[in-house]
Amino acid sequence: MPKKTTLVLGASPKPDRYSNIAVRRLLAAGHPVIAVGHRVGVIGDQPILAEVPEGRSLNTVTLYLNARNQEGWINRVLALRPERIIFNPGAENPVLAERAAAQGIEVVEGCTLVMLSAGTY
Repeated sequence: MPKKTTLVLGASPKPDRYSNIAVRRLLAAGHPVIAVGHRVGVIGDQPILAEVPEGRSLNTVTLYLNARNQEGWINRVLALRPERIIFNPGAENPVLAERAAAQGIEVVEGCTLVMLSAGTY
């Protein structure tokens, strides 16, 4: 099965944050990761960027921002045309989910960490 390039939106350099754990586990599973957060930094050797790099093809966007903090990202996330968007617990957003589904993007309300552990990622 080919590995899925994943954008982790809301990445944090703090090791106890779920977004940080998700970046580390995705990388350990061999998935290419683009980590984007409020502040630049690093997770291990993985840089945390302030913006999504141009021209990157993505399979998945996994969200670690609450709906209010997603407001400035909605159009940018949809413009990336990912195959799916994962709304982790606390990141549920009916507006983005509805717009994504209308564009044929798979919408998943779930937990990236659980999906990786269960082999359903």
